[in-house]
Amino acid sequence: MPIVRPSDAVTHEIHGARFVSYAAPRTGARELCAWRGEIPAGTRAPAHTVSHEEIFHLLDGELLITLDGRTERVTAGDTLIVHAGATLTVENHADRTAVSWVTAPVGLRARLADGTVLSPPWAN
Repeated sequence: MPIVRPSDAVTHEIHGARFVSYAAPRTGARELCAWRGEIPAGTRAPAHTVSHEEIFHLLDGELLITLDGRTERVTAGDTLIVHAGATLTVENHADRTAVSWVTAPVGLRARLADGTVLSPPWAN
């Protein structure tokens, strides 16, 4: 039975945010990945288009999320469903770190506005 302990999680940092990977192929996941996102105050992640559906649940804090051109304030307890092909921007204008839990299929990729494609290690 695969159990991922906090000490087994792997932390990645990109675009000013931290991604703490728990469920991924390296820990025994076959279809889904799950990670904790830590978005510090003042962070604005670049717009990116996702290749697969992603479920984004905000555990703590608040964020401004722009999804396909529509901006919403998301607060702790809210869950955002990001469909494959959607373009997402995440901004933290608050004075503290926002913490999220995200689940997506193995193989998730993100295309940035300049055409760069990222295959995040926490989802592959």
